[in-house]
Amino acid sequence: MSARSSKQSGSDDPPAIDVNVGLLFVSLAAVCIGITFLILELRKYDWTMAS
Repeated sequence: MSARSSKQSGSDDPPAIDVNVGLLFVSLAAVCIGITFLILELRKYDWTMAS
């Protein structure tokens, strides 16, 4: 049996944060920073959001 299926069914430990979750947060931060810089660059050309 695999390690996951051989655990006791009564233990409800939350999953551990691993390197993949950390990389997800890094990529989310990079996207947010990229959007911020894009908006700052577009404001130089009098760009406004459509409403």
